Amino acid sequence: MDAPHRRLAAKLRQRLDDGTYPPGARFPSIRAIAREHGVGTGAAYLAVEALRTEGLLEGEPRRRLTVAHPVGVRTLADPDAEWPQRYRGDAERSTVRATQDLAVRLGVPARTSLQRERVELLDPDGRPAMLLTTWRRGAPREHIKYRCTVGVRPMERGEANLLGLAVGMLALHVERTRMDDAGAVVETADLVLPADRWSVSL
Repeated sequence: MDAPHRRLAAKLRQRLDDGTYPPGARFPSIRAIAREHGVGTGAAYLAVEALRTEGLLEGEPRRRLTVAHPVGVRTLADPDAEWPQRYRGDAERSTVRATQDLAVRLGVPARTSLQRERVELLDPDGRPAMLLTTWRRGAPREHIKYRCTVGVRPMERGEANLLGLAVGMLALHVERTRMDDAGAVVETADLVLPADRWSVSL
């Protein structure tokens, strides 16, 4: 027999499919779901997490959940292009010490002081599209060229929380390094894109 949370997830999925909970609508709280369906909050939480993992719900379960709009897949063709300023969400800036990995990417000694910025990049409708984290030594400098690598990995907790998605969902990870005309590295960045919403064509 199916576990209670799987049966509940199937019922909730049906309500999403039939429009009871339309895209963009606020989704009931875990407590409300548990009461309505006569299950424990643990089962309700697991059912909601299953729907978040499938990309059907957005947000954090203990805060505010909304029904996801149907996913449209976009293509990232130029990882060096600037994202329009008006579609930038919250940014956090800090000074950090270079890890061994960042030291190699930037060509600096480990533990060098770096400027770090993480920005949530938004779709025109205001939904999170991707995360961009950049590191550089000192003030911003112009770049002439760049190189990048693309991989797939599970989303980390902080990334998933910022994007309103479930921890462990697959993400495309684009590692971009910008260089000046002499080939010296001026900045390195990680672009994290939900894999169900993006493809990359380079």
